[in-house]
Formats: sequence, C-alpha cells, structure tokens
Amino acid sequence: MRRLVIWLLAGVFVALLTVVVFCPAAWMAVVVERQTNGRLTLGDAQGSLWRGSAFIGGAPSGSDPVTPLLPGRFSWRLSPLALLGQVDLTLENPDALSQPVQITGSWQQWQVSAASVALPAERLVGLGAPLNTIQPSGQMRLTWTPLQVTRQGDALEVAGTTTLHMDDIASRLSPVKPLGAYQLIMDWRGQQAQMALTSVKGPLLLSGNGTLANGRLQFSGKAEAEAGQEERLANLMNLLGQRRREGDKNVIALEFK
Repeated sequence: MRRLVIWLLAGVFVALLTVVVFCPAAWMAVVVERQTNGRLTLGDAQGSLWRGSAFIGGAPSGSDPVTPLLPGRFSWRLSPLALLGQVDLTLENPDALSQPVQITGSWQQWQVSAASVALPAERLVGLGAPLNTIQPSGQMRLTWTPLQVTRQGDALEVAGTTTLHMDDIASRLSPVKPLGAYQLIMDWRGQQAQMALTSVKGPLLLSGNGTLANGRLQFSGKAEAEAGQEERLANLMNLLGQRRREGDKNVIALEFK
C-alpha cells in the first residue's frame, strides 16, 4: 500500500512537471487580457510559456478575429527561476521595440529596462471608442525610463516616466493633414500619473495638464489654431469642445473629468 501511494505521488509530480514545462504560450494570452482588463490579448501564440512568440492585438469581441495593434511579433524568454519566485524575462521585437526589454525582479515587484515602442496610429482603432471614431493616422512612439512596477493586490503601482511622441497626426474628422505633432509626458507615482501635453508644431495646437488615477482621466487644456489657420480648422475645433475667449483669440476648452 505504501509503495502504491509513493508511485501515485510520483505520477502526479511527473504530470504536474510536464504541464509546467510544456504549458502552451496561449496561456500568456489569459494573463495579458486579465492585466489589461480585456483591452489587449496575444494573437497566434506559438511556443511555450518559457519561450514563445505572438503578436499583440485588441481583445476580440464575439467571433471577431484578433487584429494586430503593433508591427511584428513579440518573442519572449522566461527563466525557469520564475518557479522559485525570481522573474527574469526578455522581450524582443525588432519591428516595434527600439531594443530588447529586460524585466527582472519577483512576482510582486519588478524592474523594466528603458526602451521605446512604435505605435502606428492607424492600428489603434482596434482599441475601440473613441479612437475608432477619430480614426487617427500618423507616427507614434512611446518611450520610457527604467520603470519599477509593484503589485498591490489586483492593482499595479508604477514609478518612472513615459513619453508619447506623436508626429504628423491626422484624423478622418478633418481634411487638414497633418494636424500637427505633439508630446504627452506622464510622470508615474504609484497608481497615479501626472500628465502634460504640449505641441511641437501645428497647425492645430494642443496643450494642457491632468492626472490619470486608477484608470480615471482628469484633464484640463485647450486647442487653438495657428495664426492664419482658423478657417481651415473651424469645423474640427467645433467638434472638440466649447469655445472660450483668451485675450484676442478664440480657443477650445478641452475638459475631461
């Protein structure tokens, strides 16, 4: 009887070890969807949890296929030391990332190395409203300093700075193309980020400040046309918000609360 129990335990251990070693890369999709509240997922996942690849897409609704949001495929290598609580993960994608990203630490806190990722504006409509209405186009790139991420229950706390560079941005809502180039800096402190939006060039000038806390955006800013561009941008600006007078010019108040 004792020998039978030992063999049963050994069989269970081998079965569990086999599952851990050969668990499919598709399992990563479940993790990504949960951490992004169903906004993102992994498409065409290949390989295993420890070494695999996939493209990043918007989580599908119903029977809709997964649409790639970023160029290329992301490949990853996860050290088996993760079973002992030590995270050592490398992400690579020559088509989207400026360099491989290293994620190290524990399951409760980890460090993310500095890098940048290309975000083709046209593909972001896959994230849904309001981007599917605006239908932006242009070149976008998200850069970040070394980040420290800490898990607090179901929430994540982040320390570091991310900057979204937006060049030659246009929209189907306006015949003026491009509308301009912009920069959005987000200074992360825990579950809150201080935001600052500035214009690099027009003809549509945007500026403002705000906060992003627990997924809720509060922003106060303005939109205005460069001198001589008021008539060309009049229709678009009427869609953006309420007009107000500042000195000798009309601007549009951008308020999100």
